[in-house]
Amino acid sequence: MAGRLVVAITPADVGSRVTTRRRVPGGFSDAVGVLESWEGDVLRVRKRDGTLVEITRDTLVAAKVVPPRPGRDQR
Repeated sequence: MAGRLVVAITPADVGSRVTTRRRVPGGFSDAVGVLESWEGDVLRVRKRDGTLVEITRDTLVAAKVVPPRPGRDQR
């Protein structure tokens, strides 16, 4: 059985950690990070390395809210 791609985020999820998959020339690209804004048809996701990824809504093929990134071990 094949998986189904679903966009399960909305502008109400701004501030949440999300995972996204979008169409790019030659295939797909993923971004995981904090959804910083959703203005009109443009989403902005801030990745762990600080990179800001802009995603237009019409290229988004899958997205969902994911749990916060686990903290580092304090050993």
